[in-house]
Amino acid sequence: MPDSLIVKEDIIQEKILLAAKGLFQAHGLHKVTMDDVARAIGKGRSSLYYYYKSKDEIFDAVMAIEMAEMLAAIARAVDRVLTVEQKLNAFCVTKLMVIQEKRSFYSPLDAGMDANALSDFNKMKVTYHDLIMKQEGALLDRILTDGIEKAEIVDMNEKKRQILIFVLLSSLHGIKREMVMKNNFKDIEPAINTLTEVVMNGLKK
Repeated sequence: MPDSLIVKEDIIQEKILLAAKGLFQAHGLHKVTMDDVARAIGKGRSSLYYYYKSKDEIFDAVMAIEMAEMLAAIARAVDRVLTVEQKLNAFCVTKLMVIQEKRSFYSPLDAGMDANALSDFNKMKVTYHDLIMKQEGALLDRILTDGIEKAEIVDMNEKKRQILIFVLLSSLHGIKREMVMKNNFKDIEPAINTLTEVVMNGLKK
């Protein structure tokens, strides 16, 4: 396939996903149809099926971009600082900040769903949650391993690192849940500073 055609197809796919994201955000996942997405990019539904076979495929692709953007933002923040404590703090703060920024996309997704659709959607959410936990866990493992190698923190075997990573990510999930419920993200940094301090008190040599 010529490079120019590959670029053209990439641009069309990008348009599809941007249009779909806007529609999902405006109307919720349940109400948006393939026809809606096709109309939003000025093409027929048959053209859309060339790139994506279903709305679920489009949503998966949109979610993959959302998750990749969040992970990239966290990785950039982590790479800008030096010590394990700074990296853990940057990881946690950035994750919560990105979640706050993306709430306008995630919040309306389940609008208009009946009980069956909501049940299916919640199963999808678990799949996405597990995937991002795995990706974030790998980054945290790298931070901890690097800290061990530099003798910043106590040595830990893989099992202990994985337990610590689970505790960290679960703690973040709890903090995020409370802040979302109360619609109050102003205390992100103080909360994370306290969490990081508690964790580091148990890890420092």
